[in-house]
Amino acid sequence: MKSDTMRRRRLLVAAVGALLPLTLLGSVGADASTPAVTTLTAPTLPGLAALPFTGITAAPASVSPTMGNLTLTPYSGVEGTPFTISGAGLAANTSVELTWSTANVSWNVDAEPNTVNYLGRAQSNFNVVLANVTTDASGAFSVKTTVPVDFGGTHDIYAVVNGVEVLHGGFEVFRTLSVSPKSGPIGTPITITYTGIGASLYTGGASVLWDNKFTGEMMANWTRGTATTTIRAAGPLGRHLIQVGDGIGVLYMNIIQSPVPYANGDAVTFTTTPGKVNLTPSIVWPTKVTPTLNQVTTLSNAGLDPASTAVASLSVASGPVLSKTNVSVTGLSGTGTDQLVWSTVVGSRVNCPTSSCWAFQSVNLGSAAIVNGALNASVTIPDGLGGWHVIQVMNGSNIEAQVPFYVMESIVPFYNKAGKLLSMGIATSTKSTSADALAAGQSGVGTYTFKQGQEFTISLKGVGWTQLDNTLAVDYDNSFIGYGCGFNSQGYTVIHLYATGGVGTHIIDLYPQLYTNQPSFSSTPYGMLPVLTYARDFPGLALGYQVPSIKFAITIVK
Repeated sequence: MKSDTMRRRRLLVAAVGALLPLTLLGSVGADASTPAVTTLTAPTLPGLAALPFTGITAAPASVSPTMGNLTLTPYSGVEGTPFTISGAGLAANTSVELTWSTANVSWNVDAEPNTVNYLGRAQSNFNVVLANVTTDASGAFSVKTTVPVDFGGTHDIYAVVNGVEVLHGGFEVFRTLSVSPKSGPIGTPITITYTGIGASLYTGGASVLWDNKFTGEMMANWTRGTATTTIRAAGPLGRHLIQVGDGIGVLYMNIIQSPVPYANGDAVTFTTTPGKVNLTPSIVWPTKVTPTLNQVTTLSNAGLDPASTAVASLSVASGPVLSKTNVSVTGLSGTGTDQLVWSTVVGSRVNCPTSSCWAFQSVNLGSAAIVNGALNASVTIPDGLGGWHVIQVMNGSNIEAQVPFYVMESIVPFYNKAGKLLSMGIATSTKSTSADALAAGQSGVGTYTFKQGQEFTISLKGVGWTQLDNTLAVDYDNSFIGYGCGFNSQGYTVIHLYATGGVGTHIIDLYPQLYTNQPSFSSTPYGMLPVLTYARDFPGLALGYQVPSIKFAITIVK
């Protein structure tokens, strides 16, 4: 790694805490005794299914004391299955509203000025209007339709007349699994689509296995029961089994004997073939959407001058550490110069809440002259934590304006002494305890080639500190083996692994993870596991977080 990067890091540590207003300084706890629960509104994601059938929420209805039965043919099937709903015994020429039971499912968080806590999921059940029909002269009706894109499991269907549910039936939506392609070289992207995931906790998650090794978890809260992810083909050459089934984190292995037997899964064969694909380290970002919750960490009105009419904007509102953005401010009332300050936090969760956790601190970004009530300045994003931060414009101890900036994760490059790039992210491991080696997480020389059993490292910058972005789960050849955290190390994350699996190419995939160790809250499923559906069903998307998956590969030689 270039030595100037390490020098910049030491300068950053020395500068932290220099300029933040007293109103924001001090230790802040990680574990709110009574966290404020916010159920997130799903952001607008491309291609999401709307509410089924008419999409109209049905009005509340009372239950007839002489409820009859609807006839459904068939009464079960997968998405797209044609079926018929028939009813009889009603008055002739009567308007009937058919309703279909469904749900909305989302994520719960506690969004605070200094962090975001993950609090699990929320489910609300309701009915939608399936169709409106009129009975014939004999008081009967029949409607043909198809199973919509919706959650799996049993859906109640009611025939409602004048606000009273008079007939009842149910349709059970089963699951489907599709995998594409079915063969390819090591590293081939494999798209997995699983439909019919349920709305309830016990049926709301799906475990993905590669040759009986846990790869990660898929959820479909915002995607109405359809989960899609992409994993990569791993070796050795030959046939491999991709299995997907119900699981609140790990696979429920005797689901057929459970109260929800319809939540069973399936398995598909993939054949890893000779050949090459591009295995250059890469970052795969989730869909960028408009946040539905405007609470971002480090953005607080504490210390903000209530009389200020200044407005700050950025030329670029997101980027990796050490990138640049231009700060423009208008409406300043003072003269002279203003200070530009980077608001961040330092600390960890390890000893919370029994001792110090973390605290707001700041980094000096420089000063800029005020000309005719405005200023413009180019600033360099500090080499520190990722996620949401704030650039503050300060006149003395007053904050005149502030604007958020999102620090994106990045892969650390490794160079030789001549400045030639050796590798991106991947390097040997060193046992040296020198200051530089420890500051670099004991990463060594950049290379993608190792011997069997040799220790190696993966180095990243810009890892965050909230429960949504402070850790990344690690898969080795599609097997989940652990995680790395970037909080205590100010976003600089060096993960140590061992080269195993024999001579050949091996893939390493890092995925977002919902951190639930500390603080820990009740009812937080899917914690500490790879979230394979991070691109379309991850709570951070609703708050503007862009937590990616990151792809690497190594070669083991004799």
